[in-house]
Amino acid sequence: MKNIQKPFLLAVLSAGILFSSCKKDFLDINDNPNQPTDANMTAELIFPAAAEGAAATIVGARASGAGARSSMQFAQNWVGYMASNGDFARDNTETSYNIDFNFGNTLFLTRYGVLYDLHQAEVKGLATGDTAVAGASIILSAKLFQELVDLFGNIPYSQAFQPDAYPRPAYDKAQDIYASLQTRLDTAIEYMQKTVPEVFITADIVNHGNPAKWIKLANTLKLRLLIRQSKLLSAPPAAEIAKIQANGGVLDMGESVTVNPGYVNEEDKQSPFYANYGYTVTNARATTGVNANAYIINILSSTSDPRLGRFFDPAGSAFKGNPYGLAAGLLTNGAGTSYFGPGIIGSASQDQWLMPSFESLFFRAEAEARGWLPGDAQATLNDAIRESFIFLGLDTTDANNYIDNNPDITTIPAGSADEKAAFIAFQKYIANTTIDAQESYSDIRRLNFLPDNGYISKNEGRVSNTLPVRLLYPQSEYTTNSENVNKEGTINAFTSKLFWQ
Repeated sequence: MKNIQKPFLLAVLSAGILFSSCKKDFLDINDNPNQPTDANMTAELIFPAAAEGAAATIVGARASGAGARSSMQFAQNWVGYMASNGDFARDNTETSYNIDFNFGNTLFLTRYGVLYDLHQAEVKGLATGDTAVAGASIILSAKLFQELVDLFGNIPYSQAFQPDAYPRPAYDKAQDIYASLQTRLDTAIEYMQKTVPEVFITADIVNHGNPAKWIKLANTLKLRLLIRQSKLLSAPPAAEIAKIQANGGVLDMGESVTVNPGYVNEEDKQSPFYANYGYTVTNARATTGVNANAYIINILSSTSDPRLGRFFDPAGSAFKGNPYGLAAGLLTNGAGTSYFGPGIIGSASQDQWLMPSFESLFFRAEAEARGWLPGDAQATLNDAIRESFIFLGLDTTDANNYIDNNPDITTIPAGSADEKAAFIAFQKYIANTTIDAQESYSDIRRLNFLPDNGYISKNEGRVSNTLPVRLLYPQSEYTTNSENVNKEGTINAFTSKLFWQ
């Protein structure tokens, strides 16, 4: 196992370029209405692009042509959903787990860029009395900040986006950020309980001005924060659970949260997941180097799971995947392996998922299994599985047959709360195939629930037989915020655990 000794991390993007205005010439008496300035860049103008960016982070980055890969590709590969094929040389940094300071750099900067825009929308919304756009921005920010913490640990938070006061923001402790996010989500819920102005309804490309659904999304994120900390809690988090219940609960069946600003089958206008893993505007594969992973193909095939043909297309007469991490000469080429299927790449104009309803139901099932929420964990688990089938274009009959025919992986056994949670997490892992790889990566680190280690890289040069427990701080931080990132000390990708592990 290799120890990474150098530290390194971020300078929060002070992206004032978008919102700064130039000093007018003394004789210039005209205003150009088409020139974006801080004065005319309203919260409602900023929010749609920020919301679209928040949803796109699930993928990582929009593809820019055939073979383009997202900054979240590593998670898809690490957890056993996708794998490179034999048409290209393997990525030795990723497949050996010998990650460096550049490994998460793009991911880190992209997410902070979206967070900056959401911060601007919140501040400007409050300044004009649009508490709805402020609340929505807080909710999306909470989602992204938790996901950054779950990848990097301590990060700039309380001093972020204040370049005048804090040009080099300090790092907050990850657990403190989690606590702050709970409070911030409470504030967002209060904002969403006020009158929603028409201007926000027009700008809301997520929930279309529906405050109840925004509140349910906030509650779902509050529950996700609690579940991630399950190993730290000595007693049920009764106070936070009570808030969730009092404010309408979490997202239920048929309540997926998605984003669509008007995706079309044109260059740079396709839905993000489709743009990365679907087809180009000329109907070529968007990626020619990535296909199905043999690990998830084997899991789905072994239980005759009807979702297999929705996640992936057959290669010839069978579904085939590649083992992750083998040298190119040992892998089947792209034409001989399964590409992505119609359940996840339906069309270039499809909604981009931000929080699928089935994922919320899996959170609720675990909370019920732990005794945090009242309810029947088994019934909720069954509903979550059914919702996964519906999400992919199948029906409840298919789901019920799957549940009945596979009691060993669908009937929650007796055992400890953690054992029940691990059982539920396996079904969540299947449902999240290619959809939310970061959630699966977090669950693997939290619960170690997969039945075997077949998802581990086959690269003979790998530095560990387990996944890294975190990413390293990006090189951009060591370059622009060195004093603060160096205070975090020596970071090791395999031993510097996150607070909830």
